[in-house]
Amino acid sequence: MSLAVPEKPSLDGLEAKWSALWESNGTYRFDRSKSRSEIYSIDTPPPTVSGSLHIGHVFSYTHTDVIARFRRMRGAEVFYPIGWDDNGVPTERRVENYFGVRCDPHLPAEEGFEAPPEPPSRPLAISRPDFVSLCERLTASDEQAFEDLWRRVGLSVDWSLSYSTIATRARQASQRAFLRMLSRGEAYSAEAPTLWDVDFQTAVSQAELEDREVPGAWHKINFEGPSGPIEIHTTRPELLPACVGLVAHPDDPRYRHLIGQSARTPLFGVEVEVKAHPLADPERGSGIAMVCTFGDLTDVTWWRELNLPLRAVVGRNGRLVPIEWGSPGWESRDPQTASTAYGAMVGKRAEAARVEVVRALAEAGDLLGDPEPVRHAVKFYEKGRKPLEIVTSRQWFVDLLSRREELLEAGRQLQWHPEFMRHRYETWVNGLAADWNISRQRYFGVPFPLWYEAGEEGQPLYDRPLIPKEDRLPVDPSVDVPDGYEESSRARPGGFVGEADVMDTWATSSLTPQIAGGWVEDQDLFERVFPMDLRPQGQDIIRTWLFYTVARAHLEHQSLPWSNTQVSGFIVDPDRKKMSKSKGNVVTPAALLDDHGTDAVRYWASMGRPGMDTIADPGQMKVGRRLAIKLLNACRFTLGVAGEEAADLAKETLEAADGGEPVALEPIDRAMLAKLASVVKEATEALDSYDYTRALERTETFFWMFCDDYLELVKVRGYGTGDRPVTDAARNSARRALATALSALLRLFAPFLPFVTEECWSWWQKGSIHRSQWPESAPLAAAAGPDADAGVLEITAEVLGQIRRAKTAARKSPKAAVQRLELTDSSHRLALLDQGLGDLIDAGSLREIAAVPGTEASVVVHLAD
Repeated sequence: MSLAVPEKPSLDGLEAKWSALWESNGTYRFDRSKSRSEIYSIDTPPPTVSGSLHIGHVFSYTHTDVIARFRRMRGAEVFYPIGWDDNGVPTERRVENYFGVRCDPHLPAEEGFEAPPEPPSRPLAISRPDFVSLCERLTASDEQAFEDLWRRVGLSVDWSLSYSTIATRARQASQRAFLRMLSRGEAYSAEAPTLWDVDFQTAVSQAELEDREVPGAWHKINFEGPSGPIEIHTTRPELLPACVGLVAHPDDPRYRHLIGQSARTPLFGVEVEVKAHPLADPERGSGIAMVCTFGDLTDVTWWRELNLPLRAVVGRNGRLVPIEWGSPGWESRDPQTASTAYGAMVGKRAEAARVEVVRALAEAGDLLGDPEPVRHAVKFYEKGRKPLEIVTSRQWFVDLLSRREELLEAGRQLQWHPEFMRHRYETWVNGLAADWNISRQRYFGVPFPLWYEAGEEGQPLYDRPLIPKEDRLPVDPSVDVPDGYEESSRARPGGFVGEADVMDTWATSSLTPQIAGGWVEDQDLFERVFPMDLRPQGQDIIRTWLFYTVARAHLEHQSLPWSNTQVSGFIVDPDRKKMSKSKGNVVTPAALLDDHGTDAVRYWASMGRPGMDTIADPGQMKVGRRLAIKLLNACRFTLGVAGEEAADLAKETLEAADGGEPVALEPIDRAMLAKLASVVKEATEALDSYDYTRALERTETFFWMFCDDYLELVKVRGYGTGDRPVTDAARNSARRALATALSALLRLFAPFLPFVTEECWSWWQKGSIHRSQWPESAPLAAAAGPDADAGVLEITAEVLGQIRRAKTAARKSPKAAVQRLELTDSSHRLALLDQGLGDLIDAGSLREIAAVPGTEASVVVHLAD
């Protein structure tokens, strides 16, 4: 192949050029004819398309792409799809804000509905079908923007394998898996205390919680005890009407005599029993707590384990509901007083109700002192703005608590990269307090594929579900009808009622291996790719995406969903704070890609060690850009020396070594190849163990030595232009070594810097570098020969460095002559140097050398006048 080296190589335009060619040439197209043993399959994270990608996406997805490219060059057929996680609360909120609408599921669909051209001043109420159509419209445009950026980042995915978590395939897989869990008794519905976001009006699972520190106050309240007042400390006095018991630690001597006796609540006169429970903290407050239904998750535990009654006062809108005091379940010693006190609280949110009850307690003399300000952790939905409430509602759950040990064992069988991330998984599983709530009271999601027989008033009879056959899936119960019914009987006595809830987005995302792998519609493909080889992801969703995916594969397939998981760290700002939209410190990648180029940004990302937090550092991106430019120039220079036969020379050198009779090479060339063989071995081992950073570091360190030292040492011999006579054999040795090293180096860098390496490769090689074979250590070591010593290059480069420094200090040209070089070193090192002496004379312009064995090494440079 003739050379096609540009006169002035540049990084400009490489992303657009090669992205288009990769797509048109099908460079990364998956060959499904390969057997499972030949395939390396990746369960790629589907990003949430409810906004814009941030630099953390580029960071972690680059890590995945490095592994995918490496495995492809190692000979595997890589199954590397891309997905879009486009259903759920974030998408709905974006649609509400973008179009100025809100969903009212009671409204009928409007024929020919069009979104307002401008968001109205007040949100426009629209039907569920019209709202869903807006969600689909906006996510489609978001997905295209995401795809454009991913192509620019150089992800080597097969775009024909794209999927979304709301498309037909995903809905089929999600509904099929749910019905199978239902038939096996793993999914169940129940009226139960549920974490509830009052803004989003939906249930929330334990995995979606986050603690936020908020201001509050300790209120000291007197309860009427059997032998005197009992002092209770609480931060939520507005839940006093929901008090169902008092609880103290069984070993607390202050309250042991009260266990089993009764006390009365102030204002409301409700008789409650004092119970013992080990979760009561003697050091917190007064050491005895009131149990309310429900103030927090500990209340739920106490209520369930102590078999306490239920008195719920907070509604789904976060406001206190009306109560008829004196009625069954709301018995009071003084219903009139209770009604008066509670009447001032009805319809108010927690904060306002708190003001009313504190005022009433103070007037009644049951408030001890002034409230004491405190900051304490409160549960929030991770995307919410108000503290969560706990309300009783009917929800769908997956039984995971009974399988805790099985899921812990599954985590132990999984290969973690880095290993310490396993502990986060185990901590989460051990800390599970409830089964997985998979239902959401939202609209843009995968519907539960169920209807219910309707009762005498058209109400759903939840104990009489109507279940479709799998071949009908996907179904939408809000518009489809069950077998044997007509639409006219919807919500009518003797008819049917469709399930209104949709699945939590994680209930679908936890099936990404099945969705991408064709579990429902393409069993042949599924058997070739599942279980998959790799799940890459962020550490913050170990508790959700990783855990739930492991659980679903365990339940459905009795296997792991993949054999390896690669967990990335967080991106942090210069103050080491995690980047997040809420903190306003997120960096979007477009400007960084514009300023530095894709390869430079990928270089920075690859320098983020597995599982470790990394600073978004433009300085390191500048280093990556310099490296990419140096690759262009080094390739141009090397090919200028190696000439038109460069590709053949590299191939012949390795093939000859493989045949047992390596070609003759000069000692310093053999030393370089021996060192390169070691680098290839270390880089390969590192990538095999998912340590991409170490592989890049070793490759880059060698490359700079190759450019700064080796090229300088051999360029005169390679060109054959020096004062010292150079044989054809010596010149050809340099050309062969240069071409062989360049071929290996470009391939070592290819997973990290795909654009610049593809450009350089195209100047002298056929086909894409990303479909070429990964370099192997053994042929390079064989080409170097069994007696090759990397020390020849090392000491020769050291002395050349001393000569350069002397010339720089004297402000002389690098080509300035050295009249005399005086060396003192060990006999062994001087013998090594002697093998590279000819190249050192050429590179340093040496006239005279005096080498003396000695114990203290020294280099003295006398420059010529």
